[in-house]
Amino acid sequence: MPLTGAVRATNRDPLLQMVKTALATILAWVVSDLIIPDGPPPVFAAIAAMLVVQPSLNQSLTKGVERSAGVIAGVMLATGLGMAFGSASWVVLVAVSAALAISWALRLTSGSANQVAISALLVLAIGASTPDYAFVRVIETIIGAVIGVVIHLALVPPVALEPARAALDELGEETAQSLERLADALVARKTRPGRLLLLHDARRLHPLLDEALEALDDADDSLHLNPRARRYRGELALMRESLDLLTKIGTQVRGMTRAYVDHYDDEVREEPVVAGIAEELLRAAHDTRLHLRLAVPALRAEHLDDTAPALTAPLDVSAPHGMRWILIGSLMEDLRRIRHELGAQST
Repeated sequence: MPLTGAVRATNRDPLLQMVKTALATILAWVVSDLIIPDGPPPVFAAIAAMLVVQPSLNQSLTKGVERSAGVIAGVMLATGLGMAFGSASWVVLVAVSAALAISWALRLTSGSANQVAISALLVLAIGASTPDYAFVRVIETIIGAVIGVVIHLALVPPVALEPARAALDELGEETAQSLERLADALVARKTRPGRLLLLHDARRLHPLLDEALEALDDADDSLHLNPRARRYRGELALMRESLDLLTKIGTQVRGMTRAYVDHYDDEVREEPVVAGIAEELLRAAHDTRLHLRLAVPALRAEHLDDTAPALTAPLDVSAPHGMRWILIGSLMEDLRRIRHELGAQST
């Protein structure tokens, strides 16, 4: 991994998030300095505002407030130790160790635990040893937290439905292509490397499923406590249903591909029912795209109506030759399940 990979994200945070964080930090500093004109710079107000402004309002009121509470706890701990023992170096070390130990005993999150220790370190490094200092720093932190929440509400948090839709569409298209690849393989001779590549491609559905699920969870989180949530709840519910459908189809596709690789027979394509299975897989791919409103490739849409479901009536199956019934039986059962799921969605 390149060195930059440890410090750089694959995607930038939204520009609005950066603007809100900067604005909240600046306002917290200015307002706190006006309300509490005497004393050290309002560092804790700026820290609290910066921590409170999270990507979603739900995160702002959980992680942000949680960390702000850590700031207050750290200030109080450090002030008490400073009043009792002064601000010598060993007191700083004791305060940091005590903050981490108390956080561990109380089962605080890592973010809260680190914030308690950092706040204690900052207070003692500045040299506070009076009760007034602790009280002022707590008020300062509350001011910063409140301003962070207000800025977050004033600049309405974004609804993260577009990334979720993009991830769902990518999963849907790859699922449709996996069905088509398997359909093509059933009516052609495949070398062993070709069969292994087919299996590898089918397994790509799993990480795409994880990405889509994570994106939908982020979208759901962005709607919590969001004033625009009611407008998007229905759309998110439909996306969840689509993800459930793709999850079930993906499971069957991987199973069919695995069976094809494990029980491959050069002559299986000559079985009368195999061409029918391949045709139904192509129709299932068509209906998967139809469900997600994805574009149907021109080559695949020649004999299919791109506005209506394409699955047909059950196939007539004659007894396969030799041991081919194992593969054909497995393909038929998984195909039945795919058709059931797509049929349920189209009704």
